[in-house]
Amino acid sequence: MKRSNQYIKIVEWSEEDQCYIGRLPGVTFGGVHGDDEVAVYREICEVLDEILDMYEKDGEPPPPPTAGKHYSGKFNLRVGKDLHERLAIESMKIGESLNQYCVKALKEKVTPA
Repeated sequence: MKRSNQYIKIVEWSEEDQCYIGRLPGVTFGGVHGDDEVAVYREICEVLDEILDMYEKDGEPPPPPTAGKHYSGKFNLRVGKDLHERLAIESMKIGESLNQYCVKALKEKVTPA
């Protein structure tokens, strides 16, 4: 397996930019863009290979792999006392647990993969 296969590569259409945007989450903040989806994917793969080569050349460990991760379904989120109180009150108003209320709110805000 190529070492680059251990990393997620995302190419998606941007309505705002009217082009495809390629990103490497967990590896770099930048990205590439273009009108051809396949070309953007090829270019983001090349960028990833260059980044991994730089880490190797510098004797530094590469970023942790992002592909093939398994998620437990749990994470801790610190929201501050005021927001915690507001969320708890809103969940009580509609008769849901705080967890159910927050999961529903997050699902409404996050688009499906």
